[in-house]
Amino acid sequence: MKAIGFNQPLPVSDPQSLVDLDLPTPEYGEQDLLVEVQAIAVNPADTKVRASARPAAGSWRILGWDAVGRVREVGERVAGFKPGDQVFYAGAINRPGSYAELQAVDARIAAHVPRTLGIEDAAALPLTTLTAWETLFDRLRVEQAVAGAANAIVVIGGAGGVGSMTIQLARALTGLTVIATASRAETVEWVKKMGAHHVIDHRQPLAPQVEALGLGSPAFVFSTTHTDRYLPDIAQLIAPQGRIALIDDPASLDIVPLKSKSLSIHWEFMFTRPLLGTADIARQQEILREAARLADQGKIVTTRTQTLGTINAQNLRAAHGLLESGRAIGKIVLAGW
Repeated sequence: MKAIGFNQPLPVSDPQSLVDLDLPTPEYGEQDLLVEVQAIAVNPADTKVRASARPAAGSWRILGWDAVGRVREVGERVAGFKPGDQVFYAGAINRPGSYAELQAVDARIAAHVPRTLGIEDAAALPLTTLTAWETLFDRLRVEQAVAGAANAIVVIGGAGGVGSMTIQLARALTGLTVIATASRAETVEWVKKMGAHHVIDHRQPLAPQVEALGLGSPAFVFSTTHTDRYLPDIAQLIAPQGRIALIDDPASLDIVPLKSKSLSIHWEFMFTRPLLGTADIARQQEILREAARLADQGKIVTTRTQTLGTINAQNLRAAHGLLESGRAIGKIVLAGW
């Protein structure tokens, strides 16, 4: 089968950073689906692993954690799927990814695609939707009010893939006032399109901007990027006993300033459930089913902003380069072989 992989960490400008391969058909287990990949989306996680991981000598690492595909084979213990079904999923970080014509994926973290979306639009949804949903409802538990706080959330990095889905899910499923950060005219326009009630500039101090809105101190903050830089500002703007979530990878994080307000901090790592085989791994299938329902009802929309052509090494290097530039809006998708 065709696949795209790497065997050493290299800058994306190097043609060997991602290369076209011909690999054997993957084996699949009793809980797995074997999927014919039709479309994929590219995520910051892809670029981080490509730039840092060192596959074992003589082996290739296959990235990719967003896919739409057609089921070819079904494992013995799989329920609810049959060959020919079209599914979407984000996969697992410890298994070969979706940069391949065929992929084995645990059926418990896959769901049938939204009926109303094409493969390119559907491919943009899984990873960011799971991340946003788990952050809002499993980590921050936004349905549980913070006494005395404004029922509001600040989303730092609102124009990225995760920020975009967080805004949409908060609007569709909660009564939260959504305050998103953006700094360029095009990103401000984008987060408003996603549904943000207010937009503030993350290049400027956040606390005075939040205070100027006149809403009171927000109960929740979700930081998707540069958390170490923003944490002092977050500690200032958030309400006492508020809850903070983050997904990035700061080299260090000084949380001592959170003590006086009894603030809590929550890591969200979308891969925790599939990586560790948690007792509630099927929660991800439930979330994707709900996301498909919301998409079919028109309550959330795809965050795909561009498709860079077919799935090959050259186009994937271009997609990685766009993400690494820090100027990408929404999601980048590739489709077909």
